[in-house]
Amino acid sequence: MSVTAHETDEELPAWSLSTAAGAGANLPATWPERVTRDWAWGGVTGAGVRVCVLDSGVELDHPLIGEVQRSIAVTKQGDTVTIEDDDSGDLCGHGTACAGVIRSIAPDCELTSVRVLGSGYTGSGAAMLAGLRWAIEEGFHVINMSLSTTKKQYVDQLHELADRAYFRRTMLIASAHNMPVESFPWRFASVVSVGSHEDDDPYAYYYNPHPPVEFFAHGLNVEVAWLGGATLRCTGNSFATPHIAGISALVLGKHPELTPFQLKSVLHLTSTNVGEVE
Repeated sequence: MSVTAHETDEELPAWSLSTAAGAGANLPATWPERVTRDWAWGGVTGAGVRVCVLDSGVELDHPLIGEVQRSIAVTKQGDTVTIEDDDSGDLCGHGTACAGVIRSIAPDCELTSVRVLGSGYTGSGAAMLAGLRWAIEEGFHVINMSLSTTKKQYVDQLHELADRAYFRRTMLIASAHNMPVESFPWRFASVVSVGSHEDDDPYAYYYNPHPPVEFFAHGLNVEVAWLGGATLRCTGNSFATPHIAGISALVLGKHPELTPFQLKSVLHLTSTNVGEVE
C-alpha cells in the first residue's frame, strides 16, 4: 500500500505511510509453516494463467502445443514499428520450442505468442522493446523471454520495462546468455533469470546462491516441439527458461494473489536443492 504525503499528512515525505493508513494495511498471513511443492502447485494445471512467449512466433497447429489464444507480430520497417495480429506462426522454430515446454508443464495455461524475431533468429532492439512493452501493458501473468541483447543502448529502456512489469505484477522470466557475456534483461534483479542444468527431470530446478543467474532448470538435450509438427533435441538456456515459466504458471494458477517477489520466494523454497522436496 502506497500513500503520498498529500493524501495523509502534508508534513510526511512523499510515499510515506501515516499511522492511520498503516493500521488499515494489515494483510492476512496465509502461508504455511513450510512451503512445499504440493502447497505451491499441487493439483493445478495452469488454468486461468496468461502466459506470453516473446520470441520467434509459435506454430499455431503443433500437436504438442494446442491452442494459441492470440498471435502477434512486431515488425520494424525503417523507423516505424508495427504491432498487429498475425497468423504466420513461427519463422525459425525457437518460439515453438519454448511454447511446447511451457505447455508440457502447465497444459491449461493461456498462451499468447509475440513474435519479435524473424528467420535466422534475427531481430531488432526496437521490435523487442515494443513487443515487451505491449505484453506488459496487456497484463500477462508470466512473460517468457528466451532471448537477450548485448547492446548497451537498450539497457535503460529494458530496465525500465522490467521494473514496470514487476510493479504491475507481471513475472518476466528471462534466459541467461549461452556465452559468458553481459546481456540483458536477465541480469536485472526484477526478473527471474535462468540457466541450464543437465538433469533430465523437467521439475528439477536449482536455486543459485551466487547470482546474477538465480535458477538452473533442465536445458541440456531437451526434447522440444519444432516446426512441421516435429520434435527436436536442443540444448541451451533458452529451453531451460520455459521450464521455470511453466512452473510459475502452475504456482500462480493455485495462488493468483502472489506478487513477483513472493513468486520468487516460492521458487526458491521449492527448489530441488533447498529444503525437502515433496
